[in-house]
Amino acid sequence: MTARRPSLSPLLQRLLDRSPGLGASLLGGAVAAGLGLGSLAVLVLALWISSPYPDSGPGGALHVAAALWLLAHGVELVRTDTLSGAPLPVGVTPLLLLALPVWLLHRAARDATDVPAEPDGPPPVPARTAWAGVVLGYLGVGGAAALYCSGSELRPSWVWVTTCLPLVAAGAAASGVWAAHGCPREPVLRLLLVLPDRLRLPLFGSDAGPRLGAAVRAAGAGTAVLSGGGALLVAASLVLHGPAARASFLQLTEGWTGRFAVLLLGVALIPNAAVWSASYSLGPGFALGTGHLVHPLASDPAPLLPPFPLLAAVPDAGPGTRLNWAVGVVPVVAGVTVAWFVARAAVRLGERDERGRRAPAPASPAPWPATRTAGVLVLSALVCAGFLALLAALSGGPLGTAALSRFGPVWWQSGGATALWITATGLPVVLTARGWRLWRRKVHARAVPGQGTGGGHGTGAGRRAARTVAEVAGGTAKGASKTAAQEPPRDTAGRTAKGAGRAAASPSGPGEDELYDFVPAQDPFPPAWQDDDLARASRWAALREVSAPPEAAGRPAEKEPAPTGGPADGSGADEATGTDEATGTDEVTGAAGKGDAAGPAGTNGPAAAPDEPGPETAESTP
Repeated sequence: MTARRPSLSPLLQRLLDRSPGLGASLLGGAVAAGLGLGSLAVLVLALWISSPYPDSGPGGALHVAAALWLLAHGVELVRTDTLSGAPLPVGVTPLLLLALPVWLLHRAARDATDVPAEPDGPPPVPARTAWAGVVLGYLGVGGAAALYCSGSELRPSWVWVTTCLPLVAAGAAASGVWAAHGCPREPVLRLLLVLPDRLRLPLFGSDAGPRLGAAVRAAGAGTAVLSGGGALLVAASLVLHGPAARASFLQLTEGWTGRFAVLLLGVALIPNAAVWSASYSLGPGFALGTGHLVHPLASDPAPLLPPFPLLAAVPDAGPGTRLNWAVGVVPVVAGVTVAWFVARAAVRLGERDERGRRAPAPASPAPWPATRTAGVLVLSALVCAGFLALLAALSGGPLGTAALSRFGPVWWQSGGATALWITATGLPVVLTARGWRLWRRKVHARAVPGQGTGGGHGTGAGRRAARTVAEVAGGTAKGASKTAAQEPPRDTAGRTAKGAGRAAASPSGPGEDELYDFVPAQDPFPPAWQDDDLARASRWAALREVSAPPEAAGRPAEKEPAPTGGPADGSGADEATGTDEATGTDEVTGAAGKGDAAGPAGTNGPAAAPDEPGPETAESTP
């Protein structure tokens, strides 16, 4: 029926041939914006309903909800209902509100990509299609919300709407698409190509991927330490200024609904206060109004600040004390943390195996030199400085005009201080940690070569058994070398390969993997005969003979009379002894004992016990 349908119009054909998944991406972006708007609308309407004296109707509450949603994206608002009649800007973005649209956009873009879990599943939606659809759908709802609240008393600034809203939507959607495809490094590395060679090569070098990955992880850890330390400083200051904070909380409003709204606003501003405290510990501090700086050396808050619990935690006016200077511990800890992450990336002691034990040190990657380690630390300091500068820029802004035109830290001062602190405190720590890890790696490497990495031979009995097998094999190989010296090389090599092939291809005997539950370790001081192919093949054949039990190799358990040795040249050894192919007998020595070690004076006796010296008896083999 499809083949007999008439030809479609060109416009309809283009619509049907569009990139698959575009409609679902548009819908996902619109749903993400609607969920963010709906969450704030429900909260504002609940506070409006519970308020005993509402100033406006439900329309005013919805306008406030739309304005708060735009403020969460960094859009600066303009308040028109002032006592002077002049509009006043409101630009301090609560960072906790910013987390909601970013998370919703990330989820929407990740789901719109629709990457299958199975390798043979349907192909995912193209990355550009998913990203463009989510961004366009989100911006469509965002533009409608900006138009809706543009005529209210709390209206958005269109310059900030056209700047901040697309940036947040594009960045969060890109992170979602990138995460859906498994966080590949290629797009990030392609972005580094825009940097000039004089800047890119010293920072990233030829191995840009490992360096950038280690730097981002270390910078993320340093930023988390700075933010967490700032939050701890806020909590400690609130405890010290507890009476003032409680009085300001009770002074703002009466009734449980108003106090609940103040509590929600304070909780939403806690991340902002943590960033401000982190900047305070770094040295530049933050501004509480134009010309009023608060830093560890001095505190000069503005005299006409409104009562608010978080503002009550600001240090008292005056020069700094030793207690104020003690906040320098926070950037020191951040620098040590960044250095520890970089040192761990520079020298890895080996990955853990499935049993939770570390792999041998020689299996780990080669350590970075000291210069490269120091370069990665500087790169981590720069990335951490960028993170904190971005947070400082988002956490501050104006709350009015004149003296209230600047609140929060200065972003470039906070970023520069972060880079200096982490570089100064991290360089000696990272070099010391790198040297300690290298020393630990060498100690670990010296302890491992005598043992196998496999299972079961960590005890003393297992190690003694492994040494006994190695000694017997070594002695047998030495005897085989002496015997081989008396024989023609070509014939001896042929019989050696033939004997080893019989032992490996025997259907009745156990395989090589079943005979040994440990991996033979490499000898750091190998003997001269170990480089000989003939001796190596003889040694493996002897290991199979000694380790295999009589029943597994197809031999009778009881002892048989040992036949006399064959001629010195090894001719006719197989006819004299009647060796079976399933026994895996080493044919290089000319011995006919079925799996038994060579006996003294040309006879083949039973296998040497673990306490008997195997190599000495093996050397007497004719």
